[in-house]
Amino acid sequence: MDQIKDNWFSESCEMWPGATFSFEVTKVLHTEKSKYQDVLVCDSKSLGKVLVLDGIIQCTEKDEFAYQEMISFLPLCCHKNPEKVLIVGGGDGGVAREVAKHPKVKQIVQVEIDDKVIEVSKKYLPFMAVGFDSPKLTLHVGDGFEFMKNHSNEFDIIITDSSDPVGPAVSLFQENYFALMKSALKPNGIVCSQAGTVWNDLELVSNTLNFCRNQFPKAAYAIASVPTYPSGQIGFVIGSLDGDVQFDVPQLVLSSADEDNMKLRYYNSDIHKAAFVLPTFVKKRLA
Repeated sequence: MDQIKDNWFSESCEMWPGATFSFEVTKVLHTEKSKYQDVLVCDSKSLGKVLVLDGIIQCTEKDEFAYQEMISFLPLCCHKNPEKVLIVGGGDGGVAREVAKHPKVKQIVQVEIDDKVIEVSKKYLPFMAVGFDSPKLTLHVGDGFEFMKNHSNEFDIIITDSSDPVGPAVSLFQENYFALMKSALKPNGIVCSQAGTVWNDLELVSNTLNFCRNQFPKAAYAIASVPTYPSGQIGFVIGSLDGDVQFDVPQLVLSSADEDNMKLRYYNSDIHKAAFVLPTFVKKRLA
């Protein structure tokens, strides 16, 4: 709440010193401190409803679909038969909403550590929390790290929809986490994790990708445009146990009719290919 002054919220974080993103607040809908983090939901003049955790914007009604669709469909469409999917995090329900759309997905297991995020999202962010209503979904409240220790060789896809590497999400950006995901995958399984932006922390991106490369025979970094995230861009690290996979060649190519039926607003098969095309300075650093 102390980040709202004169009805303007300004995001601040040690990860991007000297810069901020601000939006005009029309109403504070909810604020509390959960067991793990500060939770704020507010309505805004131009972005719709906004979820903020520990002072950092997690999603806005205006552009959340770009992030949710890309972190879901990039790995899903790289896999030949993604029948069983694990989501770690994603307490707003957005990733579950998107994963459930894929025609080959039969079972979704989600593990979210903070039950307050789920509760608040169901009440104030139903456009994302609708994902929890899927009959494909089994939801667990708990630590994804601990969950995977007890589930080996079980999933085709693991998607880690985490906040930034501060607070409860720090452990999800370490190499032992990628090793744990590897052990929970079936043969040819794929992982995809939120991995930050090259414009604010290229070192973080490089380190996270290297952790993934150390565990998986094939790994890559992809980008998407999300205007309300720092620098207006977010990236994903994706890794596969299939060394022959071509990340920029989707196994499932969607038609315009498919996009309409799935209610996709950002992801399409051309965007999938383009997501792996990186600026020169990024290619050189990540090489």
